[in-house]
Amino acid sequence: MLRIAVLGFLALFVTAFFSLNVAHAADAAAGKMAYAVCAVCHGPNGEGNVALNSPKIAGQEPWYLRRQLELYRSGARGTAPGDIYGMQMRPMAMSIVDDTAMENVIAYVLTLPVNPPAVTVEGDIAAGKAAYAVCAACHGANAEGLEQLGGPRLTGQNDWYLVRQINNFKQGRRGYHASDIFGAQMRPMAAILVNDQAINNVVAYINSLN
Repeated sequence: MLRIAVLGFLALFVTAFFSLNVAHAADAAAGKMAYAVCAVCHGPNGEGNVALNSPKIAGQEPWYLRRQLELYRSGARGTAPGDIYGMQMRPMAMSIVDDTAMENVIAYVLTLPVNPPAVTVEGDIAAGKAAYAVCAACHGANAEGLEQLGGPRLTGQNDWYLVRQINNFKQGRRGYHASDIFGAQMRPMAAILVNDQAINNVVAYINSLN
């Protein structure tokens, strides 16, 4: 039993060691060069651009950025009928040639300044707070995101983008692919928000947390 415990500890140590080295191996300088393509839509500081339908990515968790790029690259996102903006993003994600290049871009995004976005969505914050109680289980009490449950950070994101993505989940434009497990989890949660006003209320509450 002791030997098994020791071997288990060593396995965890080795995994952590190599994970740490992989994280440190990411080259933000190389990522900056590659990000020049991304900046056209997402902005030079990753601030997002509503005119180009591109969300803010500065301040988002690296594990979530990684997952979404992988979904786009594999065709598990950006291939649903009607997802025009997802279809625009997919070839951009596919231009990232390998995992090393992806980690480099993510490393650079993590260096970008994080500033609060403009508020464009209005709603009943009190009603939104009540409805958000269900969302908090995966996204956190303060919408800070919970990696263990697959829920990304929502605070600091463009509110117009949150509205669009909730509708995408409701309409089957996200979470439709078998490999998008966390997206599939989100679809019934989005369906709880029965109309546009309910969506706006929740997003207005998230805005109040910024």
